[in-house]
Amino acid sequence: MTQTILPKKTPARAAIAAWIGTTLEYYDFAVYGTSSALILNVLFFSPQLPTGISVLLSLITFAVGYAVRPLGSLILGPMGDRYGRKFVMMLTLFGIGGCTFLIGCLPTYAQIGSLAPILLVAIRVIQGLCLSGEQPSAITMSLEHASDHRRGFIASFTTLGSASGTLLTLLVFIPISAMPSAQLLSWGWRLPFWFSALVVVAAYLIRRHVQEPPEFIQAQATKANITPLKHLLRFHWRAVLRIIFCALIAGTSYMMQTFSVAFGTAGYKLDKPTMLLTTTVSAVIALAITPLAGFLVDKIGRKTMFLSGTIGVGITMVPYLWSITTGNWTLIFLFGIINYSFFYSMVNASWPSFFAEMFPGRLRVSGLALGTQIGFAISGVIGPVLATALAGADLKGWTGPSMVALGFMLFAGISALTAKETGKYTLKELDELHQSEQEKTAVAAYPTATTHNLTTNPATEK
Repeated sequence: MTQTILPKKTPARAAIAAWIGTTLEYYDFAVYGTSSALILNVLFFSPQLPTGISVLLSLITFAVGYAVRPLGSLILGPMGDRYGRKFVMMLTLFGIGGCTFLIGCLPTYAQIGSLAPILLVAIRVIQGLCLSGEQPSAITMSLEHASDHRRGFIASFTTLGSASGTLLTLLVFIPISAMPSAQLLSWGWRLPFWFSALVVVAAYLIRRHVQEPPEFIQAQATKANITPLKHLLRFHWRAVLRIIFCALIAGTSYMMQTFSVAFGTAGYKLDKPTMLLTTTVSAVIALAITPLAGFLVDKIGRKTMFLSGTIGVGITMVPYLWSITTGNWTLIFLFGIINYSFFYSMVNASWPSFFAEMFPGRLRVSGLALGTQIGFAISGVIGPVLATALAGADLKGWTGPSMVALGFMLFAGISALTAKETGKYTLKELDELHQSEQEKTAVAAYPTATTHNLTTNPATEK
């Protein structure tokens, strides 16, 4: 048996690597969601359809990318626990970015007819499969590189990408949406998708220098040769189910970023650039609030922060949607900032450590991937699509969509109440906490994986 040389923990580098990858993920999400509401419904579907129906169909293609995420989690989650967090992070980086770039190259309905939406859906399926492994592996990487008293803060940088990705999208889209219609619909709409290539290059340059967490490398040398998915569903299905319901609160974010844009611009004919500016300002403020909330996660607890944010974001979605119907920009900006910048930042800062710490290290990526991706798929499909359907063919109804947001809040909040507060435990203590005697016996019965020389080059650890 050869000696295992463990690398140093590099929390700052891991946090930045996780943050920029999630920025790309949310850039893709926001680019496609915003395009669905403003452009793709015109370019990829028959012009004979009513506005409400074309927007609904466009948002369904958006939802497809989330509907396939559970399937991707069954593949990429176990890969993260077997072959490494970094391995999956690099794989998903190029998959997500490549698909976003290809969407910008697609011919439109006017050029190839009904084949256009078919190609669009096909790329979204591939992209959705890749998306399922990005955040779980990045969160686990940053969590396991962090010191025990800063895990919540370091892990929160992963979801900081939701605000920066959204902001990046809107900074690109605001001038593009103001282009003359002829230029926008002919070539301008492609630019935000092509811009993703620059984000991929930046993320690759950062991620290639990040080492696997020391705990993972050490575990690889001695761990039982278990099948992660089988073991997860046998002993930790309750935690997976809990995360599925907690993750439904993400549906309010999808409603904010996609449905509300279509609701305001198509339903109430509000100015497109100004409507996009609402989410831009909210995202800018969230960039400052999320790290602060992440700092507080380690002080007051993951569970407390998640519950507070969940209740707040569900309730404030109601006045936000109502304010759009008034056309009062002051109210729209005010409630948008309260909803997304303040309360959803609390959710975003707390859920990475809250969810990831529900599993032992050898199953962390698998459990986090399966639970979140099923929950995100459900809310990603139900949020924008059901809200759009309940708003009516003219996209003017706000009470039905409000009930959707409150429903997400109730499911997520009740489920979170059943969880333990894990912030006071070390990662080794969490492994013991989440392992029953029956599980210990089962693990002991597995043959131990063949050990090998897991060394790292000290020159890479600067």
